[in-house]
Amino acid sequence: MSPRPWVELMALDRLPDAETTVPGASSPEKMERFRSLASPFPPGESTRSFGGHVYAQSAYAASKTVDKGFMVHDMTGSFILAGRLDEPYIYTVRHIRDGKMYCTRSVDARQNGKICFSGLCSFKRDEKQQTFGHQPQTAQQRFAPILNAKRAEEQPVSPSVDADWWIEAVNEGNIVEREFPGLDVRKVDMEDYNSSPEVRDHPEKYRQLTQYRMKGSPDLDPRATISQIREREAEGEYDNLYACAHMYASDKNSLLLIPRALGIKHFAEMASLTLTVIVHHHGPALRMVDWDAVDKDSGKADPLDLPMKWFVQENWTPRSAENRAVHESYLWSPDGTLLATTLQDSMLRLRQLERL
Repeated sequence: MSPRPWVELMALDRLPDAETTVPGASSPEKMERFRSLASPFPPGESTRSFGGHVYAQSAYAASKTVDKGFMVHDMTGSFILAGRLDEPYIYTVRHIRDGKMYCTRSVDARQNGKICFSGLCSFKRDEKQQTFGHQPQTAQQRFAPILNAKRAEEQPVSPSVDADWWIEAVNEGNIVEREFPGLDVRKVDMEDYNSSPEVRDHPEKYRQLTQYRMKGSPDLDPRATISQIREREAEGEYDNLYACAHMYASDKNSLLLIPRALGIKHFAEMASLTLTVIVHHHGPALRMVDWDAVDKDSGKADPLDLPMKWFVQENWTPRSAENRAVHESYLWSPDGTLLATTLQDSMLRLRQLERL
Protein backbone atom coordinates (compact mmCIF):
# COMPACT_ATOMS: atom_id res chain seq x y z
CA MET A 1 0.00 0.00 0.00
CA SER A 2 1.19 3.53 -0.73
CA PRO A 3 2.07 5.50 2.40
CA ARG A 4 -0.18 8.37 3.36
CA PRO A 5 2.31 11.26 3.87
CA TRP A 6 3.58 13.08 0.78
CA VAL A 7 7.18 13.14 1.94
CA GLU A 8 7.23 9.34 2.27
CA LEU A 9 5.56 8.86 -1.11
CA MET A 10 8.40 10.79 -2.77
CA ALA A 11 11.24 9.20 -0.76
CA LEU A 12 14.25 8.05 -2.80
CA ASP A 13 17.23 5.78 -2.27
CA ARG A 14 20.46 7.07 -3.83
CA LEU A 15 22.26 4.58 -6.06
CA PRO A 16 25.90 4.70 -7.23
CA ASP A 17 26.54 7.52 -9.70
CA ALA A 18 27.50 6.82 -13.29
CA GLU A 19 29.41 8.57 -16.05
CA THR A 20 29.23 8.37 -19.81
CA THR A 21 31.82 9.40 -22.36
CA VAL A 22 30.63 11.69 -25.13
CA PRO A 23 32.75 11.93 -28.30
CA GLY A 24 34.40 15.35 -28.50
CA ALA A 25 33.51 16.31 -24.92
CA SER A 26 36.32 17.49 -22.63
CA SER A 27 35.05 15.41 -19.70
CA PRO A 28 32.57 12.58 -19.05
CA GLU A 29 28.92 13.48 -18.45
CA LYS A 30 27.83 13.08 -14.85
CA MET A 31 24.72 11.06 -14.09
CA GLU A 32 23.14 10.54 -10.68
CA ARG A 33 20.80 7.64 -9.98
CA PHE A 34 17.92 7.10 -7.55
CA ARG A 35 15.38 4.38 -6.78
CA SER A 36 11.80 4.96 -5.65
CA LEU A 37 10.80 3.43 -2.31
CA ALA A 38 6.99 3.72 -2.28
CA SER A 39 4.48 2.05 -4.58
CA PRO A 40 2.47 4.47 -6.73
CA PHE A 41 -1.29 4.79 -6.70
CA PRO A 42 -3.28 2.59 -9.17
CA PRO A 43 -6.21 4.64 -10.58
CA GLY A 44 -9.29 2.47 -10.97
CA GLU A 45 -7.57 -0.45 -9.23
CA SER A 46 -5.74 -1.13 -12.48
CA THR A 47 -2.27 -2.62 -12.92
CA ARG A 48 -0.96 0.75 -14.14
CA SER A 49 0.47 3.41 -11.88
CA PHE A 50 -0.71 7.02 -11.63
CA GLY A 51 1.28 9.06 -14.14
CA GLY A 52 1.53 12.02 -11.77
CA HIS A 53 3.72 9.90 -9.51
CA VAL A 54 6.55 9.32 -11.99
CA TYR A 55 6.24 12.91 -13.26
CA ALA A 56 6.53 14.50 -9.80
CA GLN A 57 9.17 12.07 -8.57
CA SER A 58 11.30 12.67 -11.67
CA ALA A 59 11.39 16.37 -10.79
CA TYR A 60 12.09 15.51 -7.14
CA ALA A 61 15.00 13.24 -8.13
CA ALA A 62 16.41 16.02 -10.30
CA SER A 63 16.12 18.44 -7.36
CA LYS A 64 18.51 16.21 -5.40
CA THR A 65 21.27 16.98 -7.92
CA VAL A 66 21.25 20.81 -7.81
CA ASP A 67 22.90 23.22 -5.38
CA LYS A 68 20.98 24.75 -2.50
CA GLY A 69 18.85 27.66 -3.63
CA PHE A 70 17.89 26.21 -7.01
CA MET A 71 14.15 25.60 -7.27
CA VAL A 72 12.30 23.76 -10.05
CA HIS A 73 10.48 26.25 -12.26
CA ASP A 74 9.38 24.03 -15.13
CA MET A 75 9.42 20.50 -16.46
CA THR A 76 8.27 18.95 -19.71
CA GLY A 77 8.04 15.18 -19.88
CA SER A 78 6.84 12.44 -22.20
CA PHE A 79 5.01 9.34 -20.98
CA ILE A 80 6.45 6.47 -23.03
CA LEU A 81 5.29 3.24 -21.36
CA ALA A 82 2.63 2.59 -18.75
CA GLY A 83 4.11 2.47 -15.26
CA ARG A 84 3.96 -0.81 -13.37
CA LEU A 85 3.07 -1.30 -9.71
CA ASP A 86 5.39 -4.21 -8.97
CA GLU A 87 8.70 -2.59 -9.94
CA PRO A 88 10.45 0.46 -8.45
CA TYR A 89 11.30 3.37 -10.69
CA ILE A 90 15.01 3.91 -11.35
CA TYR A 91 15.72 7.57 -12.10
CA THR A 92 18.82 8.56 -14.04
CA VAL A 93 19.48 12.30 -13.82
CA ARG A 94 21.90 13.75 -16.35
CA HIS A 95 23.57 17.14 -15.78
CA ILE A 96 22.84 19.28 -18.85
CA ARG A 97 23.84 22.73 -17.63
CA ASP A 98 24.91 24.40 -14.39
CA GLY A 99 24.70 28.18 -14.53
CA LYS A 100 24.70 30.91 -11.93
CA MET A 101 20.96 31.57 -12.13
CA TYR A 102 19.55 28.61 -14.12
CA CYS A 103 20.46 24.94 -14.39
CA THR A 104 18.99 22.07 -16.38
CA ARG A 105 18.65 18.32 -15.85
CA SER A 106 17.30 15.51 -18.00
CA VAL A 107 15.60 12.61 -16.22
CA ASP A 108 14.87 9.10 -17.48
CA ALA A 109 12.64 6.86 -15.37
CA ARG A 110 13.06 3.14 -15.99
CA GLN A 111 11.33 -0.04 -14.93
CA ASN A 112 12.95 -3.39 -15.83
CA GLY A 113 15.57 -1.42 -17.72
CA LYS A 114 13.05 0.19 -20.09
CA ILE A 115 12.46 3.95 -20.16
CA CYS A 116 8.83 4.63 -19.29
CA PHE A 117 9.13 8.41 -18.77
CA SER A 118 11.62 11.01 -19.92
CA GLY A 119 11.68 14.66 -18.93
CA LEU A 120 13.66 17.89 -19.07
CA CYS A 121 13.63 19.85 -15.80
CA SER A 122 14.85 23.42 -15.28
CA PHE A 123 15.76 25.11 -12.00
CA LYS A 124 16.42 28.74 -11.07
CA ARG A 125 17.53 30.82 -8.13
CA ASP A 126 15.44 33.53 -6.50
CA GLU A 127 16.55 36.79 -8.12
CA LYS A 128 15.34 38.82 -5.10
CA GLN A 129 13.40 41.29 -7.24
CA GLN A 130 9.85 41.66 -8.56
CA THR A 131 9.95 44.47 -11.11
CA PHE A 132 6.86 43.48 -13.11
CA GLY A 133 4.07 40.92 -13.18
CA HIS A 134 0.51 40.19 -14.29
CA GLN A 135 -2.02 37.38 -14.01
CA PRO A 136 -5.70 36.67 -14.82
CA GLN A 137 -8.49 37.38 -12.38
CA THR A 138 -8.32 34.73 -9.70
CA ALA A 139 -10.45 31.60 -9.60
CA GLN A 140 -11.43 32.60 -6.07
CA GLN A 141 -12.98 35.78 -7.48
CA ARG A 142 -14.58 34.33 -10.64
CA PHE A 143 -16.05 31.32 -8.84
CA ALA A 144 -16.60 32.85 -5.41
CA PRO A 145 -20.25 31.66 -4.96
CA ILE A 146 -19.26 28.07 -5.80
CA LEU A 147 -16.11 27.97 -3.67
CA ASN A 148 -17.77 29.74 -0.74
CA ALA A 149 -20.80 27.41 -0.71
CA LYS A 150 -18.82 24.70 1.10
CA ARG A 151 -15.58 24.45 3.01
CA ALA A 152 -12.94 22.49 1.10
CA GLU A 153 -13.05 19.56 3.51
CA GLU A 154 -16.83 19.33 3.00
CA GLN A 155 -16.42 18.76 -0.75
CA PRO A 156 -16.46 15.11 -1.91
CA VAL A 157 -13.14 13.34 -2.26
CA SER A 158 -11.96 13.31 -5.87
CA PRO A 159 -12.70 9.80 -7.19
CA SER A 160 -10.03 7.38 -8.33
CA VAL A 161 -11.58 7.57 -11.82
CA ASP A 162 -13.74 10.63 -12.47
CA ALA A 163 -16.19 8.82 -14.77
CA ASP A 164 -19.89 8.17 -14.23
CA TRP A 165 -19.55 4.37 -14.40
CA TRP A 166 -16.89 4.37 -11.68
CA ILE A 167 -18.74 6.78 -9.40
CA GLU A 168 -21.95 4.75 -9.75
CA ALA A 169 -20.12 1.52 -8.89
CA VAL A 170 -18.64 3.12 -5.77
CA ASN A 171 -22.00 4.54 -4.68
CA GLU A 172 -23.63 1.11 -5.14
CA GLY A 173 -20.96 -0.51 -2.97
CA ASN A 174 -19.49 -2.59 -5.79
CA ILE A 175 -16.10 -0.86 -5.47
CA VAL A 176 -14.31 0.37 -2.37
CA GLU A 177 -12.22 3.47 -3.03
CA ARG A 178 -8.71 3.28 -1.62
CA GLU A 179 -7.19 6.44 -0.14
CA PHE A 180 -5.26 8.62 -2.57
CA PRO A 181 -1.73 8.91 -1.14
CA GLY A 182 0.23 12.06 -0.51
CA LEU A 183 -2.49 14.65 -1.04
CA ASP A 184 -6.08 15.25 0.02
CA VAL A 185 -7.89 16.14 -3.24
CA ARG A 186 -11.54 17.31 -3.32
CA LYS A 187 -13.80 17.75 -6.34
CA VAL A 188 -15.85 20.96 -6.35
CA ASP A 189 -19.48 20.64 -7.53
CA MET A 190 -19.56 22.50 -10.89
CA GLU A 191 -22.72 20.88 -12.29
CA ASP A 192 -24.87 24.03 -12.36
CA TYR A 193 -22.11 26.07 -13.99
CA ASN A 194 -21.33 23.45 -16.65
CA SER A 195 -24.95 22.66 -17.48
CA SER A 196 -25.61 26.14 -18.86
CA PRO A 197 -26.32 26.33 -22.62
CA GLU A 198 -23.29 28.57 -23.15
CA VAL A 199 -20.92 25.99 -21.71
CA ARG A 200 -22.62 23.04 -23.41
CA ASP A 201 -22.25 24.76 -26.79
CA HIS A 202 -18.64 25.78 -26.14
CA PRO A 203 -16.61 22.94 -24.56
CA GLU A 204 -13.61 25.23 -24.08
CA LYS A 205 -15.65 27.10 -21.44
CA TYR A 206 -16.19 23.94 -19.37
CA ARG A 207 -14.51 24.23 -15.98
CA GLN A 208 -13.72 21.83 -13.16
CA LEU A 209 -12.30 23.07 -9.87
CA THR A 210 -10.48 20.84 -7.42
CA GLN A 211 -9.04 21.73 -4.03
CA TYR A 212 -6.00 19.98 -2.61
CA ARG A 213 -3.66 20.00 0.35
CA MET A 214 -0.63 17.98 1.41
CA LYS A 215 -0.80 15.10 3.87
CA GLY A 216 1.63 14.75 6.75
CA SER A 217 4.79 16.60 7.64
CA PRO A 218 7.14 17.93 4.95
CA ASP A 219 10.10 16.62 6.98
CA LEU A 220 11.34 13.03 6.75
CA ASP A 221 12.77 13.23 10.27
CA PRO A 222 10.03 11.96 12.64
CA ARG A 223 11.80 13.72 15.51
CA ALA A 224 11.58 17.18 13.91
CA THR A 225 9.74 19.66 16.12
CA ILE A 226 7.21 22.21 14.91
CA SER A 227 9.71 25.03 15.43
CA GLN A 228 12.37 23.17 13.44
CA ILE A 229 9.95 22.51 10.58
CA ARG A 230 8.88 26.14 10.59
CA GLU A 231 12.49 27.34 10.44
CA ARG A 232 13.41 24.90 7.68
CA GLU A 233 10.38 25.88 5.60
CA ALA A 234 11.21 29.60 5.96
CA GLU A 235 14.69 28.82 4.62
CA GLY A 236 13.19 27.11 1.55
CA GLU A 237 14.31 23.61 2.48
CA TYR A 238 11.02 22.05 1.38
CA ASP A 239 10.27 24.26 -1.64
CA ASN A 240 11.16 21.61 -4.25
CA LEU A 241 9.14 19.02 -2.34
CA TYR A 242 6.16 21.41 -2.40
CA ALA A 243 6.60 22.21 -6.10
CA CYS A 244 6.51 18.48 -6.86
CA ALA A 245 3.32 18.14 -4.80
CA HIS A 246 1.68 20.76 -7.00
CA MET A 247 2.86 18.87 -10.09
CA TYR A 248 1.41 15.63 -8.69
CA ALA A 249 -1.93 17.30 -7.94
CA SER A 250 -2.17 18.74 -11.44
CA ASP A 251 -2.45 15.28 -13.04
CA LYS A 252 -5.22 13.91 -10.78
CA ASN A 253 -8.16 13.04 -13.08
CA SER A 254 -6.95 15.74 -15.46
CA LEU A 255 -7.68 13.99 -18.75
CA LEU A 256 -11.08 12.70 -17.64
CA LEU A 257 -12.35 16.27 -17.79
CA ILE A 258 -12.06 16.15 -21.58
CA PRO A 259 -14.79 13.61 -22.44
CA ARG A 260 -17.08 15.30 -19.90
CA ALA A 261 -16.55 18.69 -21.58
CA LEU A 262 -17.12 17.16 -25.02
CA GLY A 263 -20.20 15.21 -23.95
CA ILE A 264 -18.52 11.87 -24.75
CA LYS A 265 -19.87 8.97 -22.70
CA HIS A 266 -17.65 6.18 -24.03
CA PHE A 267 -14.13 6.08 -25.41
CA ALA A 268 -11.78 3.27 -26.40
CA GLU A 269 -8.42 4.67 -25.31
CA MET A 270 -7.07 7.62 -23.36
CA ALA A 271 -3.49 8.26 -22.28
CA SER A 272 -1.22 11.16 -21.46
CA LEU A 273 1.46 11.92 -24.06
CA THR A 274 3.28 14.95 -22.66
CA LEU A 275 2.89 17.17 -19.61
CA THR A 276 4.41 20.58 -18.94
CA VAL A 277 4.18 22.35 -15.59
CA ILE A 278 5.52 25.90 -15.22
CA VAL A 279 5.95 27.10 -11.63
CA HIS A 280 5.61 30.89 -11.59
CA HIS A 281 6.34 31.53 -7.90
CA HIS A 282 8.60 30.13 -5.25
CA GLY A 283 8.72 30.83 -1.54
CA PRO A 284 5.52 31.56 0.41
CA ALA A 285 3.19 31.18 -2.59
CA LEU A 286 3.84 27.44 -2.95
CA ARG A 287 4.45 26.52 0.70
CA MET A 288 1.81 24.28 2.18
CA VAL A 289 1.81 24.38 5.99
CA ASP A 290 -0.96 26.58 7.41
CA TRP A 291 1.01 28.36 10.12
CA ASP A 292 -1.95 30.59 10.98
CA ALA A 293 -3.87 27.46 12.00
CA VAL A 294 -0.85 26.22 13.95
CA ASP A 295 -0.62 29.52 15.85
CA LYS A 296 -4.37 29.56 16.49
CA ASP A 297 -4.23 26.11 18.08
CA SER A 298 -0.91 26.66 19.80
CA GLY A 299 0.27 23.58 21.64
CA LYS A 300 -2.20 21.22 19.92
CA ALA A 301 -0.58 20.75 16.51
CA ASP A 302 1.06 17.41 15.72
CA PRO A 303 4.46 17.78 13.95
CA LEU A 304 3.66 14.63 11.94
CA ASP A 305 0.21 15.85 10.85
CA LEU A 306 0.32 19.62 10.56
CA PRO A 307 -2.65 21.65 9.26
CA MET A 308 -2.22 22.42 5.58
CA LYS A 309 -3.40 25.15 3.22
CA TRP A 310 -5.99 24.42 0.55
CA PHE A 311 -4.95 25.21 -3.05
CA VAL A 312 -7.28 25.42 -6.06
CA GLN A 313 -6.78 23.85 -9.47
CA GLU A 314 -8.85 25.30 -12.31
CA ASN A 315 -9.13 22.81 -15.20
CA TRP A 316 -10.36 23.11 -18.80
CA THR A 317 -9.75 21.81 -22.35
CA PRO A 318 -9.09 24.36 -25.13
CA ARG A 319 -8.75 22.02 -28.14
CA SER A 320 -9.35 18.51 -29.45
CA ALA A 321 -8.55 17.02 -32.89
CA GLU A 322 -6.65 14.19 -34.61
CA ASN A 323 -7.54 11.66 -31.87
CA ARG A 324 -5.83 13.95 -29.39
CA ALA A 325 -7.02 16.50 -26.86
CA VAL A 326 -5.39 19.13 -24.67
CA HIS A 327 -5.88 19.70 -20.95
CA GLU A 328 -4.82 22.97 -19.33
CA SER A 329 -5.02 24.21 -15.78
CA TYR A 330 -4.10 27.00 -13.40
CA LEU A 331 -2.95 26.27 -9.86
CA TRP A 332 -4.01 28.98 -7.43
CA SER A 333 -2.59 29.69 -3.96
CA PRO A 334 -5.10 30.35 -1.17
CA ASP A 335 -4.46 34.10 -1.49
CA GLY A 336 -5.22 34.09 -5.24
CA THR A 337 -1.65 33.97 -6.53
CA LEU A 338 -1.37 32.13 -9.85
CA LEU A 339 1.22 29.64 -8.70
CA ALA A 340 1.60 27.45 -11.79
CA THR A 341 0.26 26.72 -15.28
CA THR A 342 -0.02 23.23 -16.77
CA LEU A 343 -0.37 21.97 -20.35
CA GLN A 344 -1.06 18.31 -21.15
CA ASP A 345 -1.37 16.65 -24.56
CA SER A 346 -3.29 13.38 -24.59
CA MET A 347 -4.41 10.57 -26.84
CA LEU A 348 -8.19 10.16 -27.07
CA ARG A 349 -9.75 7.51 -29.31
CA LEU A 350 -13.44 6.76 -29.53
CA ARG A 351 -12.88 3.40 -31.21
CA GLN A 352 -10.04 0.93 -31.57
CA LEU A 353 -7.90 1.43 -34.64
CA GLU A 354 -7.90 -1.41 -37.13
CA ARG A 355 -4.59 -3.18 -37.46
CA LEU A 356 -3.03 -2.85 -40.90
